[in-house]
Amino acid sequence: MRGPIAPPQVPLAASRADAFADLVQDSVERLERRWPQLADIDFLVLEVPRLEGGSGDAWSDEPVPLGGVAPAREGRRAKVVVYRRPVEIRSKGRDERAALVHEVVVEQVAELLGLTPETVDPRYGED
Repeated sequence: MRGPIAPPQVPLAASRADAFADLVQDSVERLERRWPQLADIDFLVLEVPRLEGGSGDAWSDEPVPLGGVAPAREGRRAKVVVYRRPVEIRSKGRDERAALVHEVVVEQVAELLGLTPETVDPRYGED
């Protein structure tokens, strides 16, 4: 008789989207130790960025963005977005993906706060 591979409380496999969201959350938690005001920012993961205006050539000469920001306004919290598919395409393996996610989060937080990425995370760019 065969039993379960893992206890019921342990997921056998997290989806790629869940694993990616965990990388973003890990990055945010690292930064919140230094920047507690990040608790007032919503961090989102979207599959891909939207094309503005419906034009098929919106990114003809521009690289596809890996992230974006929306400043707080009219009672809405500020948002930082990380785009999962473009990040996955540009990274190989979990470690490289985690490093790129952190880099994107740092860059977006820096833009939102009006700081340099090196100010947000002194280890930015060391990898």
